Amino acid sequence: MINRRHIRVKVMQSVYAMLQSHNDDIIREEKFLKHSILKLYELYVLNLQLLVEVQKLAARKMELSKKKILATKEDLKPNTKFIDNKIINTISESVSLDGFISLNNIKNWELDDEYVKIIFEELLQSDLYKNYLDTAEQSYKTDKAFVVNFFKEIIAPNDKLADYFEDNMISWVDDIPFVNTWVVKTLGNQKEGKVFVLGNLYKDTDDEDFVSEIFKKTILKHKEYEKDIEDKTPNWETDRIADIDMILIKMAIAEFINFPSIPTRVTINEYIEISKDYSTEKSSYFINGVLDKISKDFVQNNRIVKIGRGLL
Repeated sequence: MINRRHIRVKVMQSVYAMLQSHNDDIIREEKFLKHSILKLYELYVLNLQLLVEVQKLAARKMELSKKKILATKEDLKPNTKFIDNKIINTISESVSLDGFISLNNIKNWELDDEYVKIIFEELLQSDLYKNYLDTAEQSYKTDKAFVVNFFKEIIAPNDKLADYFEDNMISWVDDIPFVNTWVVKTLGNQKEGKVFVLGNLYKDTDDEDFVSEIFKKTILKHKEYEKDIEDKTPNWETDRIADIDMILIKMAIAEFINFPSIPTRVTINEYIEISKDYSTEKSSYFINGVLDKISKDFVQNNRIVKIGRGLL
């Protein structure tokens, strides 16, 4: 499921796009933000489906080999360990996965099957595959360990596949690392004898609401928050502050004021960490200093009022 940090990243990107384009259609931009997050879920599904498609390709190749005129003993009695892999078979039988694919008319691996072939050929050449076929042990544990490593070592790092994803949806550039981690967790958590069910996109309705609220609160009050920032950075001209830094500080202010259950220190730490990936080398120190000053001032003036978990 998408976590709060990645939600903040997606919101940051939408706020940046809206402010840079000087677009004031907040409803349209919010819809695009939600669409971007739904597409993230599609990327998650595509990666899981790819495991199944590679297995299907292996099965087809195996059947064709049996029909060779000069079929070898290995062709006629192949090692079926991969096509019998229990966890991939569980995924292929998933009503949850099949339902999402059908409902959203996902045909990527049907239309662009060359990427299935690329992954399959790389798998065939790998020591991982050879060692798996040679292992005498037949267990769910062995099958799962192989699939997790297949994804981590062959699918996730594949540059051609990454380029394909990025060409399909520009926002997937930032989603790929998050989705890769999500897929590995999903595979690792699958239990023997249990049906495979796709993970939820959001943890709960609070997280889903957080997307819209933090976005709207930041956009609607961003000029006011800019004044708060100017007051705490007297030695800085506004145009000297990096655009991403300014947006992250504005989002943090919106979070200070409008989300009483989120501790102030948690907010500050989250935006510091995001800045390390998306802004300049020194941004984290700058953002930390500015938010620390603003939070203390807001507490004194009762602009920050925390309750429950937010008091921690």
